Amino acid sequence: MGEAAYITGLQHVGIPTNDLEATIAFYTSLGFEVALRTGNPKADEQVCFLTLGNLCIETYENGCAVGKPGAVDHIALNVTDIEGAFREAKRAGRTLLDQEVQFLPFWEKGVRFFTILGPNGEKVEFCQKL
Repeated sequence: MGEAAYITGLQHVGIPTNDLEATIAFYTSLGFEVALRTGNPKADEQVCFLTLGNLCIETYENGCAVGKPGAVDHIALNVTDIEGAFREAKRAGRTLLDQEVQFLPFWEKGVRFFTILGPNGEKVEFCQKL
């Protein structure tokens, strides 16, 4: 079956920042709207999701953004069944960065996700909004 059976499209692109306010100002000047502003208690980071049409950027202030080309941290794929996708990723022998499905209290009911490593060192997150 494979992970593709659970993927419905791009969920978001993760961009770390050292200045959340400047990042929000930049993207809103391009027409993006703040969809959710919250915190990630596990990482002690402030987080903002910005949307424009069907594009979503998750930016988070982590104090260690590299600030040069190649600085996008991850892409997240929207999935319909996080447990099924996780099972398939393990079966396929993917390099798992999370040993179990994670949870964060983002959005109304939270999100469940896990991350794998791509062939170029990129992080690919599988994400299901609850």
